[in-house]
Formats: sequence, structure tokens, C-alpha cells
Amino acid sequence: MSTTSLTTRKLQPSLGEPSATPIPIKEITEMLIYEELSRARIHDSREATQVRQALDLRSARRWDRIARWAAKRARQFDS
Repeated sequence: MSTTSLTTRKLQPSLGEPSATPIPIKEITEMLIYEELSRARIHDSREATQVRQALDLRSARRWDRIARWAAKRARQFDS
């Protein structure tokens, strides 16, 4: 019998069987890239919408001013 007992041996934890499926690093990275691209497109779309709304509001104010001027002018010619 050997003098080396179980208490003097280094016990290493069992890591189990190696996995048959590799970790899909490439797919995860690609998914994150597409997610970031989607966020950027949504952000750009929201910015464009805000700009369009501001222009529409400005245009509405301009047409409102023209309509008031035309109504005032019509009243002047009616009197």
C-alpha cells in the first residue's frame, strides 16, 4: 500500500463533460450589432419626425398669419 493517502492528494473539481455545442460568440455579436443598428434607426426616425412636426407647425402658423391678413384686407375693401 502506498503512503500517499487521499488527504495529501490535490482534489480538483470535476468540470464535467465538454459541451458538444460551441458558444455562439459570433451570433451574439451579430445580434448586438443589429440591435444597435435598429436603435440608431429608431433614433433617426424620431429626430426626423420632430423636425417635420416643427416645420409643419411653422407652416401652419404662416398660413394662419396669411389667412388673418387676407381677412383683414377683405374687411378693408368691404367697408
